Amino acid sequence: MSIRKLFDLTGKTALVTGGSRGLGLQIAEALGEMGARVLLTARKPDELQAAAAHLQGMGITAGWVAADCAQPADITRLVDEALAQLGHVDILVNNAGATWGAPAEDYPLEGWDKVMNLNVRGAFLLTQAVGKRSMIPRRYGRVINVASVAGLRGNPPDTMKTIAYNTSKGALVNFTRALAAEWGPYGITVNAIAPGFFPSKMSRGVLAQLGEDNVARRVPLQRIGGDEDLKGAAVLFASDAGRHITGQILAVDGGSTAI
Repeated sequence: MSIRKLFDLTGKTALVTGGSRGLGLQIAEALGEMGARVLLTARKPDELQAAAAHLQGMGITAGWVAADCAQPADITRLVDEALAQLGHVDILVNNAGATWGAPAEDYPLEGWDKVMNLNVRGAFLLTQAVGKRSMIPRRYGRVINVASVAGLRGNPPDTMKTIAYNTSKGALVNFTRALAAEWGPYGITVNAIAPGFFPSKMSRGVLAQLGEDNVARRVPLQRIGGDEDLKGAAVLFASDAGRHITGQILAVDGGSTAI
């Protein structure tokens, strides 16, 4: 098989959570450019409509379903609608996420539950439903979890105080490994991308506080992530080029976890 064919996603379907902007939209662009039909989901219909129109303008077949992946009932409805629109789900990208900043000793239960319910419970419930209803019966699937370097380490002193976010992304890292081992016999791969700092709505406040240039100087490549930097990793994990890769966590962080 040619290398181009290995990366080709023509005929595949992809469901991308948190897909209306930022990293989710970047991944959706990559999968769509390689030929996948893409379904975006997030909470806000207007942002989803704009994102789908953006993808369609690139020649990508794209639709959307508004849903809150922190709510089990919404997840059930989302999977119903995804299967109705796509027929089946080949690629699931668990990108939807939330954060909340506060010192650990004063961290509110409200913040802890908000972060954990979306970042961990929501990812589990959606993956469980898609796996059970589409991937396992077809003995094929690609699950891509968007974790974070925050799930691989703590935060330097005097920077972020995001105990729930770090905990949730650490949980997602081992969720990836455990599920890869359990679902491997079904022909399903499960991998995670762990981004470093990328400009996004979630990171905007931290980058403003720390200074984007200061953050970049701490990275071996002397830059933060950009609009194209997750695309290659996503296509690798989604395509036949990555069919013998599972249970792996790929840090896309400019080398920050190497030091």
